[in-house]
Amino acid sequence: MVMTKPASLDAVRMPSRRPANPRFSSGPCAKPPTFTLDALKDAALGRSHRAAIGKDKLKAAIVKTRKILNIPASYKIGIVPASDTGAFEMAMWNLLGERPVEMVAWESFGAGWVTDAVEQLKLDATVHTAEYGQIVDMATLDYDKDVCFTWNGTTSGVRVPPGGHVIPYERQGLTLCDATSAAFAMDLPWDRLDATTFSWQKVLGGEAAHGMLILSPRAVRRLESYTPAWPLPKIFRLTKAGKLIGGIFEGATINTPSMLAVEDYLFALDWAESVGGLGGLSARARANYAAIEHYVAAQGWIGFLAEDLAVRSTTSVCLKFTDHRITDGAAFAKAVAQRLEAEGVAYDIGSYRDAPPGLRIWCGGTVETSDVEALMPWIGWAVAAEIKAQQAAA
Repeated sequence: MVMTKPASLDAVRMPSRRPANPRFSSGPCAKPPTFTLDALKDAALGRSHRAAIGKDKLKAAIVKTRKILNIPASYKIGIVPASDTGAFEMAMWNLLGERPVEMVAWESFGAGWVTDAVEQLKLDATVHTAEYGQIVDMATLDYDKDVCFTWNGTTSGVRVPPGGHVIPYERQGLTLCDATSAAFAMDLPWDRLDATTFSWQKVLGGEAAHGMLILSPRAVRRLESYTPAWPLPKIFRLTKAGKLIGGIFEGATINTPSMLAVEDYLFALDWAESVGGLGGLSARARANYAAIEHYVAAQGWIGFLAEDLAVRSTTSVCLKFTDHRITDGAAFAKAVAQRLEAEGVAYDIGSYRDAPPGLRIWCGGTVETSDVEALMPWIGWAVAAEIKAQQAAA
């Protein structure tokens, strides 16, 4: 991988090499590089998801998920509605309230879970927050309480340090983990997680609207021994007569799933296995991140939103502009993203609307490192062009 440092932004010229795939969105994310519509030809369209063919495909999705993510046999895996949002809210509404809760937020989605806990469920909650690009010290939390947090901040480029050893194995409370931009890219310590959620459209680039809910034996015991004080809508109910509804975790979904989306997820799982499973996917994400790191290190006008390498995400990589000539950061970042999209070299890489202005480049395993390498000089070109345009207009 060879990249040269320009003498200055003023010397940057339009690159000749373009990414083969300009899709760097952080959700929905790029589909596996071998995907074609023909991969969906065996979808059980027009069939009931309760027919044998539908049940078999849903069960296969659960079995393959368990295998690739190395999820213990004692953990329950369910396919639920409404993407990661539905899965995490299902976990919160069913599990929380038995004891006080530690709510942890360092980006917009974690902040959303805080709002649900404090304003909707009105829990006895202690709220811990950190600014975008930073992280709460997980070692300071009280794990005799329930703890809700995101593993990887999709909108902030920050993740829990690898291994998750700051979460104690011995704990009285439950840990509820939104892992949607971490699963299939980072090694999750299942013995330290009790309710874990993710969506198909993130790391594997599947189709949207479905979420995964993974429950530890401790979480199942909570479900079967505790009844929340608030009513649960049918679409959230995980128990009946005090017992777990086991069918949900065997492929009998709460509501009707899209069998087309299921087929797409099965294809993505097979592709993931073909590149080495979790290890291969993690390596691809690290290589993509390394391409950005290599480029950023050679420049003086761009940096990482997460300055601490120990907590920097390898999937949702967030960048900030540091050139002193940039004054209106939000307008500038938007203009840069628009230039890149107009050239067809990068789609949907503006920072999240609530995050500091900058760019966000998805580096999960479905993205090719060669495309990341091709993209980075284009960012330099777009920044230089926008600075010149703003100077000319001044």
